[in-house]
Amino acid sequence: MSHPTTTVRTITPDLDAAIKTKHRAMWASGDYPAVADLIAPLGRTLVDALTINPGETLVDVAAGDGNVAVPAARAAARVVATDLTPELLQTGESASDLDITWRTADAEDLPFDDDTFDIATSCVGVMFAPDHRKCADQLVRVVRPGGRIGLINWTPTGFIGQLFGVMKPYAPPPPPHARPGVLWGDEDHVRSLFGTAVTGLDAQVGAVTVDRFDDGAAFRDFFKANYGPTITAFTAIGDDAERAAELDAAIADLADRHIDGGRMDWEYLLVTAAVV
Repeated sequence: MSHPTTTVRTITPDLDAAIKTKHRAMWASGDYPAVADLIAPLGRTLVDALTINPGETLVDVAAGDGNVAVPAARAAARVVATDLTPELLQTGESASDLDITWRTADAEDLPFDDDTFDIATSCVGVMFAPDHRKCADQLVRVVRPGGRIGLINWTPTGFIGQLFGVMKPYAPPPPPHARPGVLWGDEDHVRSLFGTAVTGLDAQVGAVTVDRFDDGAAFRDFFKANYGPTITAFTAIGDDAERAAELDAAIADLADRHIDGGRMDWEYLLVTAAVV
């Protein structure tokens, strides 16, 4: 009896570059800083969890416009904020008068020597890079032994995790080697990525309260206008009015189920660990 064969697509440098170009364009679309403003408290939460000492060096990976970088700099860390999307870094740099180095960089291939930093962070950022293993390895590599890693990522079962589930049937297919980003919000997955390269890994589930939307339609319209992954999903639908209406209704319905008195709780996983 014959069995079907599985074709594994090799990620060539040209294909990888094309993937990164699309990824960069997605996050540059809309107004991600407006979305990040909804969850601004998460940056302070991550900084507080790491107990940063004055003068420590910190790299914030997939930093966006500085959700973590800014409070880390205010805590007197020497901060390098990196992101694949230079437009987001430019927004952060223009809005901040703090001593932060803003540098375009790929989370899967950070342009730093081994053991460069005391701390590496990422807040709902590195989770969106396709290759989870490469990202985890890079976070460990650039942190000195005894240094710390701190991450906040959306959980698979929380509101944003569910939102990605709703959008998935309408969005373009992911890169052939990509794993779902919300796996970074699963403790077992994160432990498997870091393995014995870290010690004292602690994982805590929390939630950030968002009180900006009166109903699901208001949430949907805001994300359609401002959030790259949602914009990309509707763009992929194109002129198919029926499918666009389906996604419109699905997003609004999901949000309505999570809004209570104008408030929503978006669940995340906070992970801290020390590098061996």
